Amino acid sequence: MFSKELEKYILNHIDEEDEVLRELDRETHLKVLGSRMISGYLQGTVLTMLSKMIQPERILEIGTFTGYSAICLAKGLQPGGKLITIEIDDELENFAARFIKKAGFENTIEQRIGPALEIIPQLSGPFDLIFIDAHKPEYAAYYEAIFDKVKSGGYIIADNTLWNGKILETPTADDWQTKSIQSFNTLVKNDFRVEKVILPLRDGMTLIRKK
Repeated sequence: MFSKELEKYILNHIDEEDEVLRELDRETHLKVLGSRMISGYLQGTVLTMLSKMIQPERILEIGTFTGYSAICLAKGLQPGGKLITIEIDDELENFAARFIKKAGFENTIEQRIGPALEIIPQLSGPFDLIFIDAHKPEYAAYYEAIFDKVKSGGYIIADNTLWNGKILETPTADDWQTKSIQSFNTLVKNDFRVEKVILPLRDGMTLIRKK
């Protein structure tokens, strides 16, 4: 969403990326298919700031990938807090676990492997913060599945909600990802139970507060 020059300026004027996250970003791009899905330096810094502002005791993340966003969010947990992160790709489990341990969060971040819509009903709430960054066609289903597990005054953050600007276009018949993001955005807009704002950060990030 930013020009390369503006993004470079921003990155030069925020907190430095810590060494574990820098190494994680580098190895993800070298070794993992679909590496562009990683949250990365700027978004990760924003997630850490939001988590520290909210000061959650319990966080749920839907979509671990290689663990970058989980580590960033865990930095804002209250002492003794817990983050549960769900990932469907079991081949990424050990990769993420290695960096979670390097970051010192092996006793704070709990990894769950499997379909999120099967795991979520097994989890007891409430959660102070939930981060959604997984299979786009299931965004609305994730939202409905987790809503009652978010405490009043708690937050949901949904990633990729501007979908590289494609949300402004009429999607082709088989473009289920764009259709799903458009439907999710409409669902949230019309939900009187929440307050919401979309940040034009990277691919779009929606902040949702449960009333």
